[in-house]
Amino acid sequence: MGDEETREPDEQIVNIAELSKKGYQLIKVNELDEATGYFQQILEIDPENTYALVGLGDTARKRADFPEAIEYYNTCLRYHEDNNYALFGLADSYKALKKFHKAIDIWEKYLVKDEKNITVLTRIADAYKKVRNFPKSKEIYLKALEMESENPYALIGLGYLHFDFKYYAEALKYWETVLTLVGNENNIKILTALGNCHRKLKSFEQGLGYFQRALEIEDNNFYALFGLADCYRGMKHHEESLDFWCRILAFDSNNKVILTRTGDACRNLGQLDEADDYYRKALNVGFDAYAVLGLALINQEREKYQDAIDSLEKLMKNDPKNARLHHILAECYMSLKDKAKAIQILSDFTKTGIRNSYILEFLDSLKNPK
Repeated sequence: MGDEETREPDEQIVNIAELSKKGYQLIKVNELDEATGYFQQILEIDPENTYALVGLGDTARKRADFPEAIEYYNTCLRYHEDNNYALFGLADSYKALKKFHKAIDIWEKYLVKDEKNITVLTRIADAYKKVRNFPKSKEIYLKALEMESENPYALIGLGYLHFDFKYYAEALKYWETVLTLVGNENNIKILTALGNCHRKLKSFEQGLGYFQRALEIEDNNFYALFGLADCYRGMKHHEESLDFWCRILAFDSNNKVILTRTGDACRNLGQLDEADDYYRKALNVGFDAYAVLGLALINQEREKYQDAIDSLEKLMKNDPKNARLHHILAECYMSLKDKAKAIQILSDFTKTGIRNSYILEFLDSLKNPK
């Protein structure tokens, strides 16, 4: 009798271990319902079992059912308050729900026991980035780099951090370092990120090189095509720009932004009928202020000044501090020989408190003609 009593717990332990092993193997191959079944069997034997509770949390998290995942991880932590896997899963679940401060609190608790865990450090830094805490995010990313100078997650994170806060030159340095790491030479995300930095810095020719490299790897990559089109646009190479906008429309024909940019390229090339068509296609998708502006500019060029004025005045109701709209509107009134109205439009803009050299020069030329 005594032998049977000692043997039964041993058999339970073996059974739990086997069920747990099968459950985690099934998670790896995304057989989540079957995995859940094995973990539930364990809980019937041992309701406080760590492996089963974390496993159920992991399967729920993989199904993107984050509230359920949180419930399982918290249950595990009630019985085993220092379980690293439950803490990690709990933090990731809160992050997925955009509850970044809660995620940070949990990851920092995790670091008390494992202060040199770079994976956790980069996750905390990323969470601080999400809540727009630049100094804290940078501090933690740099701490990770002190431990591992070429850690790609920290370098990439620093790149995005500086990019998001418009420190484009600094972002370039981090992403250029990532590109030199083994296995990252053809990383499309990094290549397009570098190209985007140059776009923002208006160093368009340098941006072209990165976008072209990305396109050689994936010939229909949206971000590479967009980057090339926009760099050529910035360089005022409108024919090349038009080619790439059209390549995007070949597989994304209802993209309002791309339709408007294509209209802009046609307008800059003097192809007014084609530009008109693209702007109207964009507006058929949904309202777009730039498409309305494009049509107004076409009407201005076709000397349909009142039509242009009607469109511009509608836009100004929603964007009363837009200097460009005031400038074009004043030009249209001047074309209609209504100098007083043009002066009034420009004067109204100066009352917004925004200083714009083009507006001031135009206003001065009207008030003090030479």
